[in-house]
Amino acid sequence: MTDVVVLAAALGAAGGAALVVLLVLARRYARGTADLGGDAELAAHRALHQASLAAPHLRAGLTGPGLERAAKPLRVLLGATAVALVAPDDTVVLDTQADAADDGEAVRAAAVRVAARVRETGRRRVTTAAVGAPIEIDGAVVGVVVAFADPVRAPLVRAAGEVAQWCAAQVELGELDASRTALAEAELRALRAQISPHFIYNALTAIASFIHTDPERARELVLEFADFTRYSFRWHGEFTTVAEELRSIHSYLELERARFGDRLQVSLRIAPETLATVIPFLSVQPLVENAVRHGFEPGAGGGTIRIASTDAATHTEITVEDDGVGMDPETLRELLGSTDDGAHVGLRNVDTRLRQVYGPSGGLVVETAVGAGTLVSMRIPKSQPLHETEQP
Repeated sequence: MTDVVVLAAALGAAGGAALVVLLVLARRYARGTADLGGDAELAAHRALHQASLAAPHLRAGLTGPGLERAAKPLRVLLGATAVALVAPDDTVVLDTQADAADDGEAVRAAAVRVAARVRETGRRRVTTAAVGAPIEIDGAVVGVVVAFADPVRAPLVRAAGEVAQWCAAQVELGELDASRTALAEAELRALRAQISPHFIYNALTAIASFIHTDPERARELVLEFADFTRYSFRWHGEFTTVAEELRSIHSYLELERARFGDRLQVSLRIAPETLATVIPFLSVQPLVENAVRHGFEPGAGGGTIRIASTDAATHTEITVEDDGVGMDPETLRELLGSTDDGAHVGLRNVDTRLRQVYGPSGGLVVETAVGAGTLVSMRIPKSQPLHETEQP
């Protein structure tokens, strides 16, 4: 059991509790034998298998699509003749054994009655033919598991309560995933809002300056502007590739060079094998904009931006360096730790999103000093789940 406790701790509170519940339930199934070897292991495997079939559908919520696919594994897990999942609005998802299918409407009606009593008391409800257990999150009953048997015995009563707790853990995990997704989308919207006013004004001003003196150059810049905005404001996919991000950076830098002229120099050193690396959307482009906006704009001399992407075995290392004005490291640390809008908000946004995806040690590394420019780097692991990189 020591290994089980360690694994439960590693999964976190909700995930660990769910694992312990399932293993306790599996041991109950195996209690009929004194042999803790083959039969116990088989019972545990069966319980975990049925749970794995139900989990993804429960994480979509008790009103989510496909919830009926969770009912059958739960019925098999409990060894019941029928199992109903009852939502707060009395919507019932039901699975029954083949020989009980003819009584489906009667079973549904009974499940609604039992669920109503469970919601009233917040506790399990036991009758001669059914047991209802609350799916409870933060003290609120968000649904009810109703298991049927003839007759209902004590082991089913206990097991129904444990399965309801596990269902609650799965619903909570689904809500957490949804919250993380919503947060990531909100941060991207905030980053787009930060980019658009400053850059669009300067880009359009630069284009306008060429309309009469160099119409062909103005036309090229309009196309670069269209490519940049199309990429930056797309709504599909939280991830992209190094190659796609670099195309957007090329358009951005062409527009900025229309403003700075020869005062802005760009150096690229990109290893071809890194072009297919999957990275969070808009994770490199804001670093380049930060280099232009805070590295060169304060002065009049211009400078050079160096962008590199190198293959480092298990990771791809990406760096953006400028030889601009730089800043005091302590001041930068305070800015990155602040939640206020203002200077370097794009840098802070990228750092936050990288840490959310790759963990606390996966954020940006920034090296800077007053008058010495700034070097920003990130390490992207190659072994990561497949992410959507859909383009508009």
